[in-house]
Amino acid sequence: MSTFTNTYSNDDNYFSNLGRATRAFLGALLASKPYSELAQKEVIATATSSADDERYVRPSKRDFALLNSEANRYEKLMPNLAAELRFLASRG
Repeated sequence: MSTFTNTYSNDDNYFSNLGRATRAFLGALLASKPYSELAQKEVIATATSSADDERYVRPSKRDFALLNSEANRYEKLMPNLAAELRFLASRG
């Protein structure tokens, strides 16, 4: 003869657990930082950066030659990598 025992209580049933899990999931999914924190970080970032840091420096011929020599080193081992390095060197 078999017996069946119910381990669920009225206070903590399946649907209340499901509701808590859903609320926790949605809270984690939709969580965002307060606007004041984001604004403060943006002010700090703009204060520390200057025009000299953002200036573009054109690569030299030496840099292109370095990429081509690296491509030659990897030609037999990884031909795809060598082709990618040559492509990067040709974009200059």
